[in-house]
Amino acid sequence: MPTPARAYPEPPASPLWHAPAPGPAPSHPPQQRRNRELLLRAQHTSRPRPRTTTRDQETR
Repeated sequence: MPTPARAYPEPPASPLWHAPAPGPAPSHPPQQRRNRELLLRAQHTSRPRPRTTTRDQETR
């Protein structure tokens, strides 16, 4: 079955649809050092344990 004719022509595809996404901006040595320090601190810092409610304590 042939496709029906459209009332208006379809517009051409935008070239922006096919453009590659821009990559991340390069970080400078001071920013790299700060990121490294923050990452190490986050990995070695203990996170506080969530508080238990009275309902949780009753079921134990």
